[in-house]
Amino acid sequence: MTTDRDILAKLLGSGSGDEMYSLVEELYPICRSITGNGVRATLNRIGDVVPLQRHEVPSGTSVFDWTIPREWNIREAWIKGPDGETIVDIARHNLHVVNYSVPVHENYSLEELQPRLHTLPDRPNWIPYRTSYYDETWGFCLSHKQFEALPQGSYEVFIDSTLDDGSLSYAECLIEGETDDEVLLSAHVCHPSLANDNLSGISLLTRLGAALAAVTTRYTYRLIFAPGTIGSIAWLARNKDRASRIKHGLIVSCVGDPGGPTYKRSRRGDADIDRAVECVFSGSAPTAVIEDFSPYGYDERQYCSAGFDLPVGLFERSKYGTFPEYHTSADNLDFVDPRSLEESYALVARIIEIIETDWSPKSTAPYCEPQLGKRGLYEAMGGDNERVDRQMAMLWVLNQADGSHSLLDIAERSGIAYSLIREVSDLLADKDLLRR
Repeated sequence: MTTDRDILAKLLGSGSGDEMYSLVEELYPICRSITGNGVRATLNRIGDVVPLQRHEVPSGTSVFDWTIPREWNIREAWIKGPDGETIVDIARHNLHVVNYSVPVHENYSLEELQPRLHTLPDRPNWIPYRTSYYDETWGFCLSHKQFEALPQGSYEVFIDSTLDDGSLSYAECLIEGETDDEVLLSAHVCHPSLANDNLSGISLLTRLGAALAAVTTRYTYRLIFAPGTIGSIAWLARNKDRASRIKHGLIVSCVGDPGGPTYKRSRRGDADIDRAVECVFSGSAPTAVIEDFSPYGYDERQYCSAGFDLPVGLFERSKYGTFPEYHTSADNLDFVDPRSLEESYALVARIIEIIETDWSPKSTAPYCEPQLGKRGLYEAMGGDNERVDRQMAMLWVLNQADGSHSLLDIAERSGIAYSLIREVSDLLADKDLLRR
């Protein structure tokens, strides 16, 4: 195994929360959807940091039971009130127009317009996020406070958008490892001006990709940046035969807020990625929430569909749909913060450490305990408390080193941190007491 021994330190060295937050800031103003130039602009910026292979899937293409929709782009959208004043304007916030709205330029009475207006009565100062991907209609979103203040009269409505045959855009970054076995890391790139969902995931994976490209890894890493649902379905349809190479996978979303962390297991429930996350959480995030798989959520439900059943879980901080800011204008640059992004990055890096460095040791001296003192191992153990912890870790590793137990197995059974189990295993191997 040629994985960098200090891979965790190297990955953590690239996980600056400020850098990730800066990328979130840059991408926040872009109006994205499941297709269109907003997605391309986002991929272009990601491509400044990591090498991307871009793909365009033409409208009308069948991808399993789905069809790639027509491409949507928007230039302008607003409503002017009876006095000619602009009431809502997409130039002020991307959420003001229902995503995928068709073109319109008409005058409507308030009664005629009201069914097209979407608000959040329980959050009167926030703008909701609404979409109409597969239903050709139009609408606007505004705060309920603003809605309640609308006077009677005639309103001019203007949406300058296009819905034409085009394509769906997605991109992937492939980082070659020592083997063809792959780790899939995926973030959806379709949401407009929502910082946590999912500019945080995009930013984290972009920085992580740059870090992975600078180290030697056992696995090949495939980072996918695609529109939610239809994007992952398109990738799977185009890579059906290649999908079997995926040995571990994480969907990364909502990782910039101070809540959580939260993990949803893969469909299998006991895949190595599920165990690795639980191991990291037990040592680094003891209050974390781990949930069983359910067929609702983000793109993990496509990768974990019955025909593929890939070992892919969902990593978040606050769970989607549970925080009040979810899919509203309150999911803004104030809701995410550099510290939370950095903590999320560190957790993912520790998960990758386990994936990369796990191995099954076999003792070269399996009959009773080998004498550690004459090999200088006690002297290598540090202070008193540290010495006791390391001694227990060594004893566990030596006892379990029959070739059938991995380091992750030993960490789970002993309750000792994986990082310490790995450290003493490397030390024992250096002293020729273990072989791989």
